[in-house]
Amino acid sequence: MTDGARERLAEAQSELLTALLAGGPSPAGFDERLLRVEARSLLAKRRGIVAMLGPEVVDALGDRFRPLFDEYALAHPRVAGSRAREDTADFAKWAQERGALPQPEKRRWWQRKAT
Repeated sequence: MTDGARERLAEAQSELLTALLAGGPSPAGFDERLLRVEARSLLAKRRGIVAMLGPEVVDALGDRFRPLFDEYALAHPRVAGSRAREDTADFAKWAQERGALPQPEKRRWWQRKAT
């Protein structure tokens, strides 16, 4: 594969990932309706994983969880090598910064429960 072909392939892959994960426009040659279906599916999968790993965040947000997570996910697509637990923590931090979740209480060592 030539360098030019490799660059075109990388650009096409980037456009496809942007369409699927960040709400970008559909690249040429793809069915826009099917791409939106797949994008919604991937978003729902990511949301479900975050909900499973952070049930306390879901409980605290209640009905606001889905729209807030969707807003977060479109603005912060997962990057290669990132972990689901990191994604969950990043979402919680993002929600705290927006005032949707209270800041965690800092406990002093003498206030912690003995194990």
